[in-house]
Order: sequence, then structure tokens, then C-alpha cells
Amino acid sequence: MNPRPGYADLTPQQVLDALDAVGLRGDGRILQLNSYENRVYQLFLEDGSAVVAKFYRPGRWSDAQILEEHAFALELAAAEVPVVPPLVLTGAEDGVALAGTPPTLALQGAHRWSVSARCAGREPELDDPETLRRIGRFIGRLHAVGRRCPFEHRHRLDARADGRRALALLVEGGFVPADQLPAWQASCEQALAAVEAAFDAAQPLATLRLHGDCHPGNVLWRDGSPHVVDLDDAMQGPAVQDLWMLVSGDRSTIARQLDTLIAGYEEFSEFDDRERVLIEPLRTLRMVRHAAWLAERWSDPSFPINFPYFGSSAYWSQQTTQLREQLEAMG
Repeated sequence: MNPRPGYADLTPQQVLDALDAVGLRGDGRILQLNSYENRVYQLFLEDGSAVVAKFYRPGRWSDAQILEEHAFALELAAAEVPVVPPLVLTGAEDGVALAGTPPTLALQGAHRWSVSARCAGREPELDDPETLRRIGRFIGRLHAVGRRCPFEHRHRLDARADGRRALALLVEGGFVPADQLPAWQASCEQALAAVEAAFDAAQPLATLRLHGDCHPGNVLWRDGSPHVVDLDDAMQGPAVQDLWMLVSGDRSTIARQLDTLIAGYEEFSEFDDRERVLIEPLRTLRMVRHAAWLAERWSDPSFPINFPYFGSSAYWSQQTTQLREQLEAMG
């Protein structure tokens, strides 16, 4: 695999210069925030405020895809859905170009970046039914806006294509050790076939613009309410994609949690109950795609450091076991 352009040339001084070039004068203080996919920094400005700058992984999204994400965030903010949209940028200089209407994306060479206000929060307490209900209301409001029109450029969730692409990448790239490959590949192919069958049986499915990666770590709790600060994985897909990662446990616990989420959700958006059966198929698809994501990013030096277990026989043996468990859960 040929590695895509990365972040080797992105030094703290270059980050400060990039912000300075769009009129945001830093006071020299910079803190790198936790993000594997992008490079995200908190910067303090001379006026005493603080912003967060996100440098998009080169080659991951097209400019059109990033700008469509930004437009969705601005549309949500205008509808008073609690998201943190990108700032409108002005006065670009030193070879930096701006894109978007209004301009929210800065471009220079291989790098694209956006800036947003700093917004802190904590993970929600999902064992509290009232918290779940409020999150359901929040997602219902987000989806009410998401249904206004479809994405044209963002990823469209396709269970068959997404799963088979991930499988091919892992097998053809030689990421699975030879001693684990037969068992893992057989289990993966069976599991993906079950995922595809579940999606086929649920058709026709309505799709809408989604957050796309709505796990507890991406839903921040602040002042008694949920909000999101990042739509980096925004996609077109069924509504349940933004709900299933918020429920866990045995079948009865998941059903009870989902009922609570949906009770809040349906104050603003209608939920198709046929999508309930897609929770375990989506969990299975995410497992396979997560492994493929690690493989795709393996040339980034930060990934072997942060995921040292990937590629070991123990890791793939565990993956095989979990796929077999998911086959039972989907049965």
C-alpha cells in the first residue's frame, strides 16, 4: 500500500502560522487534542479566547465532502440544534485559500483545516433514563434537519459495499496472520452475509443526513444537555445508525434503552421500528470496518504506537470469537 500524505510536515509553528494566516492571532500556547484520524489543536489567542483547529487527514475527504459537512453543521446551528459549527474565516493571506459559502475551509498545499470555538463537556451517563431520553430528543432534532435534503458528496452507508471493501482490504493487504486467516475469514464472510441479509430484509429503508459516528465519546454533556462538536463522519444512512452505539448489554437491556431513546426521539422525528433489527448487523459491520480502518492507517507512525496489538495472533483470534458471537446475536 502506498501511504497517503500525512502530518510529518505539520509542526506547532506551522499550525500557529496557519491560524495567523486567517486572522486568528495566537499567543503561542498550543495543545494537541486527542484525535487519531485528524490533527486537532486547542490554541489560545491574543484576545484571551481559545479556538480549536482541525487539520483534516490529507486524502481522506474531498473538499466538496468537507464543505458539505460544514454546511450541515451551520444548518443545524441555525436551527438551534446544539452543535459547534466551524467559524467563518476571513482575510486569508500567505498563500492560504478559503473555500465554502460562507468560507469555512482553509487550504494550503496538502493541508485543509477549519476552526471552531472551544467547547468542553463530559461523556453522558447512559445508565440514567432521563439522560437517554434527552439524547433521543437531541438526535431527533438533528434528524429533523437531516431529512430536509440528502447529502450529495458525503459517504452513503452501504452495508454490502462497506463490508466487502473492508474484508478485501484486510485479506489482500496481508494484515491477518496466516495462522488466523482461515478461521477469521470464514467467520467474517458468514457474518457479513448475515449483515447483508438483514439489510435486504429491511428494505426499503429511508435515509437521511446523519452524525454518522454517534458513540458516547462523541456526545458531550454540558449544562444538563447533550451537544456534538464534530461531524467528521457525517453520512447518509438510516436513522438507527445514530442510535445503536448508545445502547448496550443483553437483548432485553438494549430493547429497554432503545425504547427510552426513541421516546425522546419521536418528540421531533418519526422512527421506523423496522430499523431495530439492524442494531446487531451495524455492530458487526463496525467491527470489521474498524479493523480495516486500523489497517488503512498503519503507515501513520501514530497507529503502531497507539494500537500495538493490531496484527497479533491474539487480536485476530479475539476478532474471530467476537464475529461468531455476533452471528449468534444476529440469528
